[in-house]
Amino acid sequence: MAAPLLSVKVVATDGLVWKGDAVSVLVRTTEGDIGILANHEPVMAALVPHGAEIVTPDGVRHVIAIDSGFISVFENNVSVLSAFGELAQEISLEQARVGLARLHDKVDAAEADDRELRQYRRLEAQVKAAEKYELLTNGRGVLA
Repeated sequence: MAAPLLSVKVVATDGLVWKGDAVSVLVRTTEGDIGILANHEPVMAALVPHGAEIVTPDGVRHVIAIDSGFISVFENNVSVLSAFGELAQEISLEQARVGLARLHDKVDAAEADDRELRQYRRLEAQVKAAEKYELLTNGRGVLA
């Protein structure tokens, strides 16, 4: 008998980012990284900006930029809810790095307004996700 799969949904405020079956999910919470496999105990945790990783039954790795939000796990159902979510392969790493650098000093000096802070978290998530995707694909779009 095959091992049970996770039913995963990644939802951002503007809609569904990714949905499907997975063998594992890796996210970064306020307490650190958490890996989810089938039959994981129920959990709910706050997320920080990062590149979430989902591995499907056929071994495909999906990396998704998440800027904040929550993960909920219950009976092999995983929901990732975030203000922002974007597939890493759709991100321009160079543009995200430039935008992040442009806002860094203002955020670091605590002079950024709420809109700039949201944009900074989004760019931070994009950079982390795109770098992770690039590492996983050796920069060629092919998984290592």
